[in-house]
Amino acid sequence: MKSISLRWRRLGVIAAALTSFAILATPGAFGQVDGGDTEVTVGSNDLVFSQNKQNEPAIAVDASNPMVLAAGANDNIDMEACNAGDDTTCPFTTDVGGTGIAFSFDGGSTWTQPTYTGLTARDCLGAIGPNDPDCVAHEGPIGTLPRYDEVGLVSDGDPALAFGPRPGPDGFSWANGSRLYMANLTSNVSASLDEPAFKGFEAIAVSRTDEVAAAAADDESAWELPVIVSKQSSATFADKEQIWADNAESSTFFGNVYVCYAAFRGAGAAPLVVATSRNGGDTWTQKQVSPAHNVAPKLFGQSGCTIRTDSTGVVYAFYEELQNPTKPSVGFPPAATHKMVRSLDGGRSWTRPRTILRNTDPCFFVDPVIGRCVIDGVAGARSDLAGAPSVDIANGAPTGGDATDLIVDVWIDGRDGQNNEHVMLSYSQNGGATWSTPTAVETGEDDRGYYAAPALSPDGTDLYVVYNAFTTPFRNNTTDPRVLVGVVLHAEVSGVPGALTEVHRGAEGDPRGSSQNNPPVAEFLGDYVYAVATRDYGAAVWNDARNTENCPDMDAWRMSLRTADTADDVPRPAPQQDCEPNFGNTDIFGWSGADPTP
Repeated sequence: MKSISLRWRRLGVIAAALTSFAILATPGAFGQVDGGDTEVTVGSNDLVFSQNKQNEPAIAVDASNPMVLAAGANDNIDMEACNAGDDTTCPFTTDVGGTGIAFSFDGGSTWTQPTYTGLTARDCLGAIGPNDPDCVAHEGPIGTLPRYDEVGLVSDGDPALAFGPRPGPDGFSWANGSRLYMANLTSNVSASLDEPAFKGFEAIAVSRTDEVAAAAADDESAWELPVIVSKQSSATFADKEQIWADNAESSTFFGNVYVCYAAFRGAGAAPLVVATSRNGGDTWTQKQVSPAHNVAPKLFGQSGCTIRTDSTGVVYAFYEELQNPTKPSVGFPPAATHKMVRSLDGGRSWTRPRTILRNTDPCFFVDPVIGRCVIDGVAGARSDLAGAPSVDIANGAPTGGDATDLIVDVWIDGRDGQNNEHVMLSYSQNGGATWSTPTAVETGEDDRGYYAAPALSPDGTDLYVVYNAFTTPFRNNTTDPRVLVGVVLHAEVSGVPGALTEVHRGAEGDPRGSSQNNPPVAEFLGDYVYAVATRDYGAAVWNDARNTENCPDMDAWRMSLRTADTADDVPRPAPQQDCEPNFGNTDIFGWSGADPTP
């Protein structure tokens, strides 16, 4: 329970934020975004690993107040330092949340990251040496989603966000205000495992707030308690969720909220499931929309979903299905398809999955230590979902009146081989019935796509694409530098997208300075980038390594794990002693810029 003095202290901050929000929300009060990039994850300590580590960004725009943005990330801001306990382990602290949230009220020019109260370990800095006590989560300041500990849950990252209309006595209406939905993975608090909040290993939960200004000003009471969305059993591991709120008034199902996710159920089965809420997120119904293809002999999994609605309320869910690379008849890297399912009745029933295009998943090397696909080099950052679809639809929100319902799909493709990984784009003008020939759209000569996402303006006149890329070839060692960069493109759309041109290229960084936790055996950048667009500007977020520092001792140890004859010769580093203070300091950076051709 917070002290009364703390509550009163926050009231003044909240009042100031509410005044600012009221100005920004005034019709016609569009402010000029600055066209530059800025850090989104502004709350963390950049000089302590792993508190300085953020990845897997997401972003959402309020269609009724388009200068209001919310962003999420995997955020280690509340984790213990490496020197707590064994100085070489750098664990995720048990029961400490990892879903960060940030807000912008000026179209992404500046960001604020609130501080709440919950289970934390950010003050567990430890001491040099192996004998100081292990850290235990305890109540204190957190920079992640609040109120999870109140219901015996832990926020576990993979954030996804969407704004929709607020429900009222007469149903959903923008006149009632806006509601922000934030989905993420969640697990049970370990102390409550005798009476867990849900069955299984990981679930999907959704948090909601109708008061984003108060939420941005440190008021956790502005958030509703999180609600479990996924249908759980003792063997369920729900993962890779995305969320969307039907935000066009022209839709028959205006206000519905949809979450797609992969439901891993053991024995290789992982069908795609879509959960639907028709009452503002209070309750959810689940529907399996694909067969559990993982058990078939020539298929290797389906994941990486995206979900959207058009101006009439048709729901579209997209996902990637991989063929099994262990089958000689299939080959390697694995062939893949983008699948689409649709619902015409607000999520009650779904069409059979249909292949909309074929792609080559950019998996040319599986790192033997982490057992995951990597693109940049040995001990690199995993890239398992790089080939998955990322989709947007020009649905005319908030009214739907000027919708074109153009659909754009963007992904990373390995069809031209290793070191030629492309950012590919295809579009549909007829509700997904037919699709354009995929086109490579990366702008840098050396850009090798890593993750990508599109954003269409609601009226369908502008397209933005954000992508992360490596500009160095695949490295067979950990000594040669690697370069990661974030890029934003723009195209005019007249019926179909025109040529994409580069509107922003971020600062370069070396991803060798990124890291997994416990143990830090490889880089880590996560699985997503995101973009949004309004009628006046676009905004994007990406993984950024400009402020991290490579650690030669870590490079040598990581390589030794992959070279049997040297594995015993290289000591495991203690990051806070053997590396620079900003080792691991990956950030989320964002760009926002006015429509370059209004």
